[in-house]
Amino acid sequence: MPGMGGGGYSVNNPLVANAFTHSVLVTCMLWIIAIAFGVMVTAIVTRGVLRFNLSPAGLSEPRSRSYLRLSFGALWLVDGILQFQASMPLGLANNVVQPAMSGTPGWLHSLMLHGISVWNAHPIALADATAWIQVGIGILLLVSNGGVGRVAAAVSVGWAGMIWLVGNGAGGIFQSTSTILFGWPGATFFYVVAGVWLARSPANFPERFSRITLRLIASVLAIGLVLQALPSRQFWHGGNSNALTAMAQSMVKTPQPHWLAYAVTKFGVAAGTLGGGFNLIVIFWLGASAFGLWMAPVRRWRWPVWSVATGALIFWFGAQDAAIFGGLATDLNSLVPLAVLTWCASPALAGRPALARRLPPEFRSSTGSVLASFATGMVAFSVVSMSVASFASAENTLFLAQNGPASSVNTSAPGFTLTDQHGSKYSLGEHAGHYTLITFLDPVCYTDCPLLAGQMKQVGQAFGAHAQLDLVAVAANPRHETLANVRSFIAKHDLASVKNFYFVTGTLAHLAKVWGNFGIQVESSPTTIMSVHSDVMYVISPQGRIEWIIPDDPIATSSGESSAVTELIAILHRAGLK
Repeated sequence: MPGMGGGGYSVNNPLVANAFTHSVLVTCMLWIIAIAFGVMVTAIVTRGVLRFNLSPAGLSEPRSRSYLRLSFGALWLVDGILQFQASMPLGLANNVVQPAMSGTPGWLHSLMLHGISVWNAHPIALADATAWIQVGIGILLLVSNGGVGRVAAAVSVGWAGMIWLVGNGAGGIFQSTSTILFGWPGATFFYVVAGVWLARSPANFPERFSRITLRLIASVLAIGLVLQALPSRQFWHGGNSNALTAMAQSMVKTPQPHWLAYAVTKFGVAAGTLGGGFNLIVIFWLGASAFGLWMAPVRRWRWPVWSVATGALIFWFGAQDAAIFGGLATDLNSLVPLAVLTWCASPALAGRPALARRLPPEFRSSTGSVLASFATGMVAFSVVSMSVASFASAENTLFLAQNGPASSVNTSAPGFTLTDQHGSKYSLGEHAGHYTLITFLDPVCYTDCPLLAGQMKQVGQAFGAHAQLDLVAVAANPRHETLANVRSFIAKHDLASVKNFYFVTGTLAHLAKVWGNFGIQVESSPTTIMSVHSDVMYVISPQGRIEWIIPDDPIATSSGESSAVTELIAILHRAGLK
């Protein structure tokens, strides 16, 4: 029956989850291994493998840069692993990105809508690429202290910047509820900062890294203090109307360990009980930390770093619910990279000698080059895959999630003769050698039926005017089945130009017989205009055999329609239509 054009699928749809797993572990891995092999052969031929990680600048890498590279490499690796969650293909765009659109200006709203549309048209390909590029960036930062790591850092700046803008809605800076406790200014903001520093050569890594970074973070905390103090943020309220209490009540509904849900609940209760008093504690933490970080490069203070790290850890658990559960977590949220960046910029690390290299140089070089080859394969594969997907036809992923697979059958198609929109008789299979794609449409429907007709129109355009294909719609409303109704539907939805399209109708007795022969349920009442009927398509061979039965509850988005068209075209090809 009609689903009113909805997207009634679960983000954990098993068909999509299995396809995603197979793509990640088989298809993607084969490409990555092939690219990695080519990179390794090139490194061996050019003897680059003997120099990997052994440059003087890399060996003398400042300690603060080493910690920055290793810690953000680990963060990228964790983020990439989170992207392998089975709910990412169907859930990321609509459940993660779309909520971040709230309050964004028109230009950013449009950009994010385009991103959502592109993702939904290619959910598996883009989910694959997103996971592997982040794992690759993470590994490259972990294993390379030289030029390869610098390139990875530059890639991370571009990738994190795109996520920050399109995926996070500019970190929530335009939302009226933004606060540092709830993720502002976005985790990837700190990834961009770290990447900018790491893109510089170790030999030119500036001593002012600590001063500039700490004062940047101090400014972020100061702005966060202002946001936290605004009455509109509702942190001054008591009881369940307190913003943190309400957030805690929402977060604990996410599947997670019991102890964490218990701790977050108690944290929210404390915020609601203390009301403005709790907010004063947060404001004092932000203010003291901001002042301390601003002065730390001059006074060589360490306590501000510990203040930020401790507070960030507490609020990461209490206000951000550890950020890794629920199946759609894409990163550790903002407070963890904030704390890591602050620690790496600590005055205590400035000027300290390079980390001791305990492994033999040959082992570090050979092992690092192998790992870097595979990581390069991951990044290269992901970039190419995303580029190709942007121009390719939509996947059938959304269609399968909504409707499940089509059924392959081999049974005789029940014949009929009805009247088409031109007033001429049309008999099923009357055009020799033609395949038939047939469905049932209500001529006065304004929900599913226009979407189904739009699919047929796109299928017809894809095969061209000379294709041996009839596109047939049978009227499916016992109270609105006249030729006038049929012609009105065709005019309203611009179907007159579709070659070999036939919208057929007849007497109620003849229509009821056709509905029954094809197993179509049609229900109507005097109080409603539209009928309720089965949303199904059939592919009939030139020999008059039903070869495919296709459940088709359409999705009312451009990506949903494109996904359905991709599936219908593939099925017609499998049936034998060229």
